Amino acid sequence: MAKGRILQVNESTIAVIHQNETDYISLTDMTATFKEGSGLIGKWITNKNTLEYLGVWEKINNPDFNYPEFGVIGQESGINRFIMSVGQWIDRTKAVGMLVKAGRYGGTYAHKDIAFHFAMWLSPEFQIYLINEFQRLKDEENNRLKLEWSFQRTLAKVNYQIHTDSIKANLIPNEITKQQANFVYANEADLLNVALFGIAAKEWRDKNSDKSGNIRDYATLEQLIVLSNLESINALLIGQSSPQNERLIQLNKVAIVQMKSLTDSNAMKKLK
Repeated sequence: MAKGRILQVNESTIAVIHQNETDYISLTDMTATFKEGSGLIGKWITNKNTLEYLGVWEKINNPDFNYPEFGVIGQESGINRFIMSVGQWIDRTKAVGMLVKAGRYGGTYAHKDIAFHFAMWLSPEFQIYLINEFQRLKDEENNRLKLEWSFQRTLAKVNYQIHTDSIKANLIPNEITKQQANFVYANEADLLNVALFGIAAKEWRDKNSDKSGNIRDYATLEQLIVLSNLESINALLIGQSSPQNERLIQLNKVAIVQMKSLTDSNAMKKLK
């Protein structure tokens, strides 16, 4: 867990952890000031409407979601004695939208979309404050990133002696192989990693065990710009029900074209 990443919502101190390149908000902390405490999480996830929402979220974001088991759960949820826990939901459906952690930062965590849904279930007012506080946290992190990028560009002005052809050779993505296109990646973040960098996050970590952070922490300014564009394009393709392997091929082609354009851009050279 990244130290100091907390949300202060009314009297609640809510932890935010970063795992699998995704932010997860503590549902357990969110219930601290409510009379029934963490028991509210069990009531919320047993609710049929909640399960329908979670199923839709997983369908959009999780290629390994267990649809048949979700169908069974949907039938069971109509029975009065039906009970569901977050752990059961994860185990039975291979859900990725929530985590159950033990230890120092233990508790139930959820992707921000799901955490906001839970907050609305708790209290509309609580949800509004939570969203505002989460946005404040992300704005602060983005501002720090901008300062880091500015510092990197200042250094680049001093050291910039790299020939354009050399830049192209190192920055422009290679066209992905058929094997990569047919491989089902664990999440959409890795899909973008392969389209742009030609390698999945775990592969990069295995090859760079001496480095801290992840593959995106070492991206160039051009790559970060293209990555942002790929995220928007991927969301559009998902909305069009485009299969994952086809999206990977399209995103890779876009990455190649955009990286070529940026490495030839006089405006980008001036920034450096």
